[in-house]
Amino acid sequence: MIEVYTFLRNSGCFYLATTEGDQPRVRPFGVIELYENKIYFLTGKKKRVAHQLEVNPKVEICSTIGEKWIRVQGEMKMDDRVEAKKAFLDRNPHLRGMYHEEDDNTLLLYLEHGSATISSFTEDAKEIEF
Repeated sequence: MIEVYTFLRNSGCFYLATTEGDQPRVRPFGVIELYENKIYFLTGKKKRVAHQLEVNPKVEICSTIGEKWIRVQGEMKMDDRVEAKKAFLDRNPHLRGMYHEEDDNTLLLYLEHGSATISSFTEDAKEIEF
């Protein structure tokens, strides 16, 4: 899992895919944290992505670094603990203009039942389960 987190963190921008009915939806994310041995994400409860995850928590994430790419699959689970939100925001203070650990909008999610594949054109693919 550390390798998956490190890859996504170092990529700077990764793309998270959800579904809305039978339509895939993809959007960029740029902030990720490792907390209590889980990969965490933050978004707003009012955003469409939050509503999509409520209906179907399965996601896929994709990103690249140089000539390598990663595809991550799993399910998003909500963590509503104030201390977890605070830890995430303390590590990413630039988000505090939009989110606060005690507001009604901040949605903290972690990836569960995850698997990832790191690939390139020059190396064998690496499979990771977490």
